[in-house]
Amino acid sequence: MSKLHLVFGGRVSDPMTLDFKDPANLDVVGVFPDYASAEKAWRGAAQRTVDDAEMKYVVVHLHRLLEPDLTV
Repeated sequence: MSKLHLVFGGRVSDPMTLDFKDPANLDVVGVFPDYASAEKAWRGAAQRTVDDAEMKYVVVHLHRLLEPDLTV
């Protein structure tokens, strides 16, 4: 199975949380086949918004959601 990763971001109410203010308007960067490419996309997106404390980007391990019993 591919180890898919999703990168997305948006405005958060508190930078210490993942409480997105407007989930309908999240910036979906993309789905990536491995962590390295997802991290590269995440870094690029986060760097573009580095001066905006309310913007937060994350990497979601989709493969862990699709098959939670796998430990790898």
